[in-house]
Amino acid sequence: MSCWAGTVHPGDASVQRAALGGEPGGGQGHSQQCPSTNRGFIVVRFVRFFAAAVMAISALSTPALAQSSRFLQCVTYARAVSGVELRGNAYSWWDQAEGRYERGNTPRVGAVMAMPSFAGMRNGHVAMVSKVVNDREVLIDHANWSRPGMVERHVRVLDVSAAGDWSRVRVWHAGSRDLGITSYPVSGFIYTRGVASTFADAEKAQAERGALLSDEIFSLAALEG
Repeated sequence: MSCWAGTVHPGDASVQRAALGGEPGGGQGHSQQCPSTNRGFIVVRFVRFFAAAVMAISALSTPALAQSSRFLQCVTYARAVSGVELRGNAYSWWDQAEGRYERGNTPRVGAVMAMPSFAGMRNGHVAMVSKVVNDREVLIDHANWSRPGMVERHVRVLDVSAAGDWSRVRVWHAGSRDLGITSYPVSGFIYTRGVASTFADAEKAQAERGALLSDEIFSLAALEG
């Protein structure tokens, strides 16, 4: 480390060597000439070490909180409000439903709209139909779409498929406050009887079928909806 607090004058080779971390005039090392600077360097290193330790401790505790209370997955939410008892990534729900639930290409209130893996969302997406507006428009309730963990209710979805079979849709995005120009593939709709179409119904179903979601997640969804 260089110990220098003055001005280097041209032609003073001895001083220039000191400024560059050398030993002026071939004498003793420059570190003995600036004890105050060395002490300052030690203090700075200690502060940096302490800050790094605090950040490391925070990093160890933060992910657990984020996963348990901040980010609600689309599959967890859809399962709770629809009553469709499927597990795993959203893209797998359509195939899993075969033989267990009725499936089709026509939206119904309470049905789960299943989306396969696609660019930008490799795990797919699932949402519950909350209202059928007309043959080409529905409203859905879903989570983890516009931003991580966010619950959105009565979101516009338009069928933009050429055949009118709901194979491609556009979905309202809260960030842009628009449907945008991007269309997304849809595998179809998974139907079930006695669906829970509101979170109040889901809470009742939770009591009847056993715990599906923690109270913490229900509170989060109620606040963010």
